[in-house]
Amino acid sequence: MAQHDTEHIINITIENKFGALSRVAGLFSGRGFNIESLSVAPTLDPTVSMMTIVTKGDDWIIEQIIKQLNKVIDVIKVVDISESDFVERETALIKVHTRPEDRAEALRIADIFRANVVDSSPTSYTIEVTGDVRKVQAIINLLQPLGIKELVRTGRIAIMREPIRTGAATRSLAKAN
Repeated sequence: MAQHDTEHIINITIENKFGALSRVAGLFSGRGFNIESLSVAPTLDPTVSMMTIVTKGDDWIIEQIIKQLNKVIDVIKVVDISESDFVERETALIKVHTRPEDRAEALRIADIFRANVVDSSPTSYTIEVTGDVRKVQAIINLLQPLGIKELVRTGRIAIMREPIRTGAATRSLAKAN
């Protein structure tokens, strides 16, 4: 039975050094792996960054990617969080063409998605939306008939959820408080 390519979100803790990002990106391109989304920024420790990469592959490909990432000199830790419970977010800026008769509709759609109009001109609104990938894609789909002039997406970021304590552990915490 053939395995299908599945989406994986990989968090990489990496030293914040010149060339570290290019070494990771080079690893993917050099082996023919595609990066669907990439986001990187410093952590609380300015010498360390968190890189979130979204990629697709079967179990063997993902295993190879993780093994190769662990060999990159600046990499501190690699975690495929796709198998865990996690929270993900993406931000998009969507510049929508707004004819006078469409302005109210654009505002209504933005309101439904709890998005914000961050810029306005006589012919367009720039709408900022943050949420999971399905929410971002849904607002894009609804705004397309109005005429999207420009679209910029951040790429996804994700963090694992903490396990929920139940039973005796919860009672112990309640007593301690």
